[in-house]
Amino acid sequence: MKIGIDIMGGDFAPDATVSGAVLAYNELPKDVRLVLIGDKEQILACLAKEGADENNFDIVHASEVIGMGEHPTKAFSQKPNSSISLGFHLLKEGQLDGFASNGNTGAMLVGSMFSVKAIPGVIRPCITSVMPQENGGIGLVLDVGSNADCKPDVLYQFAVLGSLFAEHVYGIKKPRVSLLNIGEESEKGNLVAQAAHSLMKDSKDFNFIGNIEGRDLFNNHSDVIVCDGFTGNVVLKQAEAMYTMLRKRKIKDEFFDRFNYEIYGGTPVLGINSTVMIGHGISNNIAVKNMLLHTKNIIEANLADKIKLAFQ
Repeated sequence: MKIGIDIMGGDFAPDATVSGAVLAYNELPKDVRLVLIGDKEQILACLAKEGADENNFDIVHASEVIGMGEHPTKAFSQKPNSSISLGFHLLKEGQLDGFASNGNTGAMLVGSMFSVKAIPGVIRPCITSVMPQENGGIGLVLDVGSNADCKPDVLYQFAVLGSLFAEHVYGIKKPRVSLLNIGEESEKGNLVAQAAHSLMKDSKDFNFIGNIEGRDLFNNHSDVIVCDGFTGNVVLKQAEAMYTMLRKRKIKDEFFDRFNYEIYGGTPVLGINSTVMIGHGISNNIAVKNMLLHTKNIIEANLADKIKLAFQ
């Protein structure tokens, strides 16, 4: 197995990404090879600083970087020698089994759509986030930002994608799927939510349990929570803000400690023909390490193939 990582992506690159790759190397099985994509001179300097053997990694030199503030589509097409563009080229050519980056999220989504492409039948690939549950489990929210506006059939597909992800990566049998809404009753919500509920209520593609409200996000009411990317991103950022405020006030609690993004590292783009992981721009070395370990688990689960089968 070969996993590529964009060494130049993220606010603390390349130091944090190289350090995270070294930490991941120490925990990954020896049959997993990490491919470091970025400025070779900087990568070698960072490896030396970490006291790591450069021979433990493959290094692919990239002479360009897509900045966090650059226009995704323009940058991806105009910078073919960037670490993100080269990563997708290697992924498309089968030289990588998965590709991860903490860099420009838009460019990662553009690369996913235009390079490895969406699985036939998938209208809109999406990204997800973990919501810790009070009982110690996890809930998955999707979409959390890649599709701000969604039609009912797209929300239906998110339910399929989330259910497959929960089952095959997190081992949740017959995941409970819900629709995030302003009330539990089927007639509640805007027209999109009402139409989506009508589509989902009799589905045999997933285990739909109905609407849930925002107060039910963390109480183990549902395993997969479906919403448009606008709503999901607001939920995600609110959860991150709550965790940050608790830390500032030096409040320690086992449940709230699980809101630390470092634990999860990154999220896959669901509905594309390969494994692509997107991490947080502020990721430190621990988050990078966990993103790479998570990438390996998703590759081993053959998630993309299982989604292809479901959409045939």
